[in-house]
Amino acid sequence: MSENHTVLSKVFTQSTFKDLINGKPNEVYGSCVKRYLNDAYNELENKTVIDRIYKILMTDYRNEYFYKNTLLNKLLLGRHSINTTVALTEVPIRKSKADFVLINGKAVVYEIKTELDSFDRLGSQLNDYYAAFNNVCVVTCESHYKKLNRLLNNTSVGISVITDRNTISIRKEPVEDNSRLNHKAMFGILRKQEFERIISNFYGELPSTSQFNYYKECFHLFEKIDILEAYRLTLTELKTRNIKAIDEYKKVPTQLKFLVYFSNFKEDDYFKMDVFLKEKFKGE
Repeated sequence: MSENHTVLSKVFTQSTFKDLINGKPNEVYGSCVKRYLNDAYNELENKTVIDRIYKILMTDYRNEYFYKNTLLNKLLLGRHSINTTVALTEVPIRKSKADFVLINGKAVVYEIKTELDSFDRLGSQLNDYYAAFNNVCVVTCESHYKKLNRLLNNTSVGISVITDRNTISIRKEPVEDNSRLNHKAMFGILRKQEFERIISNFYGELPSTSQFNYYKECFHLFEKIDILEAYRLTLTELKTRNIKAIDEYKKVPTQLKFLVYFSNFKEDDYFKMDVFLKEKFKGE
């Protein structure tokens, strides 16, 4: 873990991947392949190259992307159904951003603490998350588990560990806590068309006011809805953010599932990705 592997993180980003599927040279990808695969990349398809890079990430540098991708593959695609469950990432809640949120019958926020992370901001992050969601779980590594268990022993926060075998081990189930739900925090997550649908469906109309006061008036109406009902309506709207082109998505390699899920791929993008993965590494 002491060796500097940060270049691995830069491979699994939307900017790098966008370059690759659009046939543009990408220095990060090229240098990473040459550094980690030495001469073994000759005549390899990009799909195989990415698989080998990901295996290095999995064994030597389990960063945030690895954790997020593991959660998506094991929970959304393994335990639940992509047809009925929605995943969100980097959800802004007060002064924090939720790493990963899974919504089906209920919603769970997963805060990731990798081997590379500290717990310095954990307390404030958890408080922020409970303002918008009623189930929160911290996902960490085996070496952090004992410390985390002491910190969260008498709380409603769940704990899961991504083991050395890359499985998810549930050590403490999250307990539902509605006491800290907050209208303003929930409203802040919603997009304009989402809070408009809530207000229109609940009241039968939208506020008639100036453009300057419109957002404030919409929140004022949202704030009047019972907190648990507002929470239910919020989750209903968030669940509409489901991925499109599910059949194409199912063909995406495991290593890229998280990246593609949050890239708003269209049918043409899936085609370009397929072409790229089947091409031999060009040595960019």
